[in-house]
Amino acid sequence: MRVITLTTLQLKWLSYITCLVMFLALLGGAVVTKTGSGLECGNEWPLCNGKLIPAYTVGSLIEYTHRLFSGLAGLLSVASMFAFWRYARKRKDLLTYALLTLIFVVVQGGMGALAVIKSQSAAVMALHMGFSLIAFASSLMLALGARRICLSGEENSGAGRRVSRGFRNLTWFTALYSYMVVYIGAYVSHTDSQGGCSGWPLCNGEWIPELSGGVGIVFMHRIAAALLFLLTALLGHLAFWRYKELPELRALGVAAVLLCLMQVFSGAAVVHTLYNERLYIFTALSHILLIAGLFGVLCYMSVRVWQLSGTDKNR
Repeated sequence: MRVITLTTLQLKWLSYITCLVMFLALLGGAVVTKTGSGLECGNEWPLCNGKLIPAYTVGSLIEYTHRLFSGLAGLLSVASMFAFWRYARKRKDLLTYALLTLIFVVVQGGMGALAVIKSQSAAVMALHMGFSLIAFASSLMLALGARRICLSGEENSGAGRRVSRGFRNLTWFTALYSYMVVYIGAYVSHTDSQGGCSGWPLCNGEWIPELSGGVGIVFMHRIAAALLFLLTALLGHLAFWRYKELPELRALGVAAVLLCLMQVFSGAAVVHTLYNERLYIFTALSHILLIAGLFGVLCYMSVRVWQLSGTDKNR
């Protein structure tokens, strides 16, 4: 029976807090985008309209709160990197998660500052969302990895069972493809193409509409999202029925399928609430947060299948 030290527990809770704040920073960025509050502080960063503490307006409060959470996420990512390097140096996987969290928090923070100072294209702003998602997914992997080593016997779970190369490759492809779907969705948002398709699942009353302008962008996102659901469903099915000896892998597969299914329904809700401002904010945020959770689960699952395929000795 493994003895859990105080340091191990502290690292686990530090990773939990880092993941939570990263989630709030991601949520704040989505709120800024959906409410159009990105320039409520003017073209200034880190000040807001020339002040350290801005005048009270809803827009400036949203933007400034997001900046504070992003800054706190950066500080926590530095603290996590140092703590895991200092006290868990032998865990190369956890160190990698912490490093990725730190790198992408810095990158997305820099891109956010540039977006305030100078207007950026929709493609660049969608990439900013993508980097924020990677930062959150990395922090989620760090939290899940730290939790796993704190559970007695969990570190060596599945030691006698290996996943197939085909299942490993399917998991990797699904995770990578999910990122592409997220990017297309962010591009839809930053080009204001949400209204390109009215109705769901039909687009403007047609299965295949005229693919031009915003209609083409939204329709491409829908097709990409449908394919993602099929891939995730196949992945979850294989994980649940083929790897009964690996409960962690089965749980990840089920979580991925449920998150993807809710993501599909939240996308339909976005379409039907597009012209109801209050409901639209809620459904749009739910849509973003569900895909963030799905991407994080798929990323962690990708690492676990690599470890369980026998190619990584540091499990």
